[in-house]
Amino acid sequence: MQLRGVRGAITLENNSKEEVKNATIKLTKEVLEKNNINKDDIAFVIYTVTNDINADFPAKYARLELGFDLIPMMCYREMEVEGSIPLCLRMLLTFNTNKTQKEIKHCYLGNAQTLRKDLK
Repeated sequence: MQLRGVRGAITLENNSKEEVKNATIKLTKEVLEKNNINKDDIAFVIYTVTNDINADFPAKYARLELGFDLIPMMCYREMEVEGSIPLCLRMLLTFNTNKTQKEIKHCYLGNAQTLRKDLK
């Protein structure tokens, strides 16, 4: 087995606890389903948010709603780059798998689809 990473991103409508919760759950479930990932195979997850999101921690909802309580997770702020997409939550999930890099399905939802036009 190899340790592989899968990326994802989603945009929020506004900076609220409910939006952080819903976006975290939606994005994380999409990544898990598209890549057929078992929670026991996850090594760690990193969530990042743009500067305009500070209502809550995405990892909190992965723990509470998705049962990620034994998975190491961290939350960080994205760099502030002029012209970057606002209200964006990103994730990097690393997991053990026999899949090749080409078989990994990265997930970009909402306005975050513009970040990786090459994946359409």
